[in-house]
Amino acid sequence: MHAITVDEPGGVDVMSWAEVPIPDPGPGEVLVRTQAAGVNRGDVLQRQGHYPPPAGITDIMGMEALGVIEKLGDGVEGHQVGEQVLALVSGGAYAEFFVVPAGQLLKLPAGIDPLAAAGLVEVAATVVSNFDRVHLSAGETVLIHGGAGGIGTLAIQYAKALGAHVIVTAGSAKKLAYCRKLGADEGFDYHDDWEPQVMMATQDRGVDVILDIVGAKYLEANVRCLADDGRLVIIGMQKGTKGTLNIAVLLNKRGTVTATSLRFRSLASKAAICRRVEEAIWPLLSSGAIKPGNQTQVPMAHASKAHELLESGDNTGKIILVV
Repeated sequence: MHAITVDEPGGVDVMSWAEVPIPDPGPGEVLVRTQAAGVNRGDVLQRQGHYPPPAGITDIMGMEALGVIEKLGDGVEGHQVGEQVLALVSGGAYAEFFVVPAGQLLKLPAGIDPLAAAGLVEVAATVVSNFDRVHLSAGETVLIHGGAGGIGTLAIQYAKALGAHVIVTAGSAKKLAYCRKLGADEGFDYHDDWEPQVMMATQDRGVDVILDIVGAKYLEANVRCLADDGRLVIIGMQKGTKGTLNIAVLLNKRGTVTATSLRFRSLASKAAICRRVEEAIWPLLSSGAIKPGNQTQVPMAHASKAHELLESGDNTGKIILVV
């Protein structure tokens, strides 16, 4: 088979469409013939050498995919060869075949283009698990950073479906308009001083929940923007890993700061999240309450172009590699 390989960490020029052995599924795993794979920020970080896969996982990039089951490993039940599935994987999706634990397979959402769904697995798992973690509820206000990206576009719609008031940050007027089209109530350009605008929009109350992909750069401002009993969940570190925190501000707000990673969870945890996605997100997709959002398709052999586009910041929605 062919796969996107990386000889050494670096820019997009280190990526090659090369021939590698087809993996063999172990007990409890399945081999899937890839039809499409989603492109995520974690893939870019891995290519750059900042986000290595968990121990024992292939160094081929790719954490979500659509495909057809080619072979069942020992002990796999409830699936069959020839079945079209979605998959949440820890790596390996940038290839013509990949192996995945059977618990991390997902059924396709009814009535949705399978290619559109291929780019929703990772973001849906990230959004639902983190909003569950901080207990986002109807009537609360949530601030979503990077609202026009893959995670942001789904987070906006899921938060609205939960009955929340949604504020976003994004990098341009065009992206903010896109976020509003998806249901965001208010939006601010992150190139400006967004903190006072958020506080003004909430009459200085602050927000109940913040979903943050940025990391260290926003830590202090995020905490200042929390309402009493507010919860900040950090899911990315695009702008640094080390920040300062005024404990007194957090203490006075009775605030919570938490951080999560999906990729390094246990198999049981990932399987449970996949079931939660099928339960909470897929029906909203099928009903039209959540729409897949913009999608850019790139041939998998040209994955370097997809990475260039993601890093440029010009894209809205999700980028999909198609075999």
